[in-house]
Amino acid sequence: MTDQPLTERSHRLARMVGRDPNASHRAATPLELLFDLTFVVAFGQAADQLAHFVAAGHWQLGLLGFVFAIFAACWAWINFSWFASAYDTDDWFYRVATMVQMIGVIVFALGLPAMFASLEHGDHIDNGVMVAGYVIMRVALIAQWLRAAKQDESRRATALSYALFVSIAQVGWVLLAALNITATVFIVVAVLLFVVEFMGPVLAERKTEGTPWHPHHIAERYGLLAIIALGEGIFGTVAAVSVLVQEQNWSTEAVLIVVAGVGLTFGMWWSYFILPSGEILAKYRMRSFVWGYAHIVIFGAIAAVGAGLHVAAYVIEDHAEVGVFGAILAVAVPVMVFVIGLFSIYTYMLREFDPFHVTLVAATVALLVLAVVLAGLGASIGLCLIIITLAPAVTVVGYETIGHRHQAAALARTLA
Repeated sequence: MTDQPLTERSHRLARMVGRDPNASHRAATPLELLFDLTFVVAFGQAADQLAHFVAAGHWQLGLLGFVFAIFAACWAWINFSWFASAYDTDDWFYRVATMVQMIGVIVFALGLPAMFASLEHGDHIDNGVMVAGYVIMRVALIAQWLRAAKQDESRRATALSYALFVSIAQVGWVLLAALNITATVFIVVAVLLFVVEFMGPVLAERKTEGTPWHPHHIAERYGLLAIIALGEGIFGTVAAVSVLVQEQNWSTEAVLIVVAGVGLTFGMWWSYFILPSGEILAKYRMRSFVWGYAHIVIFGAIAAVGAGLHVAAYVIEDHAEVGVFGAILAVAVPVMVFVIGLFSIYTYMLREFDPFHVTLVAATVALLVLAVVLAGLGASIGLCLIIITLAPAVTVVGYETIGHRHQAAALARTLA
């Protein structure tokens, strides 16, 4: 963003030459926060559909659709956020292009129910509306990359490569949506297109010195999306408690679910922000690829926890084919994925294996297994959720008592 006098607040076109990747106090902009709100809808739609399928006993199809939806949603966000970290001019063209991408995200989110419904029918996968949303997003994104290629001469090859890979991938998705093929063939082709999506940034960044994304800014952006995803946990808690209160008024069970839902969300939030990603990315920029892509698993796991709490609401309402055991399993599994994924990213970024982490992961898994076993033995849903809530608390307590010293030493060695 170009500096302007305090009296000048217009948003005239500015030359897109890249932001300073070492600028101090770089923070997320109000426009980025506004853009993120569209993903409340996308994550909410995906979580709602997963909860519906799990409650109906079709968890395999639900999980397939959820993975596809979460990857597509996260990838749309990644496309925007890394470009914004490098080339946010905040002029009128950039703002309008962002608005167009927001429209595309909403259209994409509105297409999720049709995609999930087509999975249930089993003949072919209907992702037409989702692809239409992506076309809208990527028309604006390609225009932005071409603008960067024209105005940032030193990184022209990188910007053109991004535009090329985005275009190739999008043409592939359009053709896939247009062809009436079986679900199996669709999945195979979709995996190949996912590979193209992943490899695009890796190959493009090697064309020059890479785009000037800001490490602390991008770490903050990922943290903000994690908070957006954590909102699904709050929504799921409200859904479960609302049903319980309507049927039984306020009870000990209702209070336990409130404490469990909020405590679980809070514990995951605390755990996520333990790793100082920005400091590490500032020194080791090439670690950004694994760090950034691995977060798709983290975001998906967080949203799936919210879906699991929605399943609990269906069970309480007696509108589910699964019982308490299925509902607790639907919460415990994504919590386990979240914890293991978080420790994996931590180990990769610091490049050190800490035996203490094995103890924490083992204790976490033990609590989750205990909750599932108790659910199978007939324990109440509130009690089981309280035990699941203790799972991320293991990481929090471990860090605050011992782990923070381990991290400080490891971080000092990494940044030395």
